[in-house]
Amino acid sequence: MTAYIVRRLLFFVPTLFGIMLVSFVVVQFAPGGPVERVIAQLSGTDTGATSRISGSPGGDFGARAQPGAGQLDATTSKYRGAQGLDPEFIKSLEKQFGFDKPAHERFFLMLWNYARFDFGKSYFRDVNVLQLIKEKLPVSMSLGIWMTLLSYLISIPLGIRKAISDGTRFDTWTSAVIIVGYAIPGFLFAILLIILFAGGSFFDWFPLRGLTSDNWHALPWYGKILDYFWHLTLPIISMALAAFATMTLLTKNSFLDEIRKQYVLTARAKGCTQRQVLYGHVFRNAMLIVVAGFPGAFVGAFFSGALLIETIFSLDGLGLLGFESVLNRDYAVVFATLYIFSLVGLVVNLLSDLTYTWIDPRIDFETREV
Repeated sequence: MTAYIVRRLLFFVPTLFGIMLVSFVVVQFAPGGPVERVIAQLSGTDTGATSRISGSPGGDFGARAQPGAGQLDATTSKYRGAQGLDPEFIKSLEKQFGFDKPAHERFFLMLWNYARFDFGKSYFRDVNVLQLIKEKLPVSMSLGIWMTLLSYLISIPLGIRKAISDGTRFDTWTSAVIIVGYAIPGFLFAILLIILFAGGSFFDWFPLRGLTSDNWHALPWYGKILDYFWHLTLPIISMALAAFATMTLLTKNSFLDEIRKQYVLTARAKGCTQRQVLYGHVFRNAMLIVVAGFPGAFVGAFFSGALLIETIFSLDGLGLLGFESVLNRDYAVVFATLYIFSLVGLVVNLLSDLTYTWIDPRIDFETREV
């Protein structure tokens, strides 16, 4: 097992390299950029999501801009809206964002810094990227961990019960509920919950902003816990809806496949009870496919799965941070979050493989190639 773990860890290097290379190349051909954004703000044409971050992103460069100076060269002409700006100002912007270097040099410098977990500063927030991620991490961790736990704790027992009761009335009506739940988009269900329970049109039982109340620090320890889950209730329910449906049906089908196998009939013929058959023989084999879906569910909940939910419930987490960074061309944050999430995904996948061997000792990764 040690040799397999070492091989997987070594495999992280080319995988991360490929992910960052493809993303870097795509960004080079994407229209716009941080320089264009500064120019747009100076000319008053910056609208939409790119104008959400306050302050002057150009810092003291704004004072050096000279609209109407009539100076134009190759540097300014390649940026839309740069006509009339001082070419030296444009060059200063390029140097600030690192665009004064060739693309390949910027790429390898970025990899060298990321290998040392040096992610630099955000282009427009004037704060260290790692510090910015740490500030947003509690929100995403809360959503990801509790959503995954809730969906697994409900889906696995329900899926087992549906497999045992396959074809019965219980299986039929629960399947109907699950299919309807899966068909409803999470963000639409979130809006419905707000209308019903968060002061929309009916009840005002739950808050709509943040993870804690303003007086959270003044509450006793049990009050802090209750306040925390009070704020999380609606976002977690909204996120868990689709995951709950998928995991339930996956568990049911996995158990049905195992229940019909010969070794189950043999166990029953030996006099094993239903509980002994399910949890002593079937459970470990059936749960392998469920464990396989854990990394995607867990990591996805941290970023893409939480984006709309964070926006609807005004939760400032990593999903919203990454989305705004892409729109605002804050490449320092974009690439840092991409690198960190890719690394986390690889580690979680490795842990998932190791969990396989704990659930079923017959699996031996030592004899397999990475």
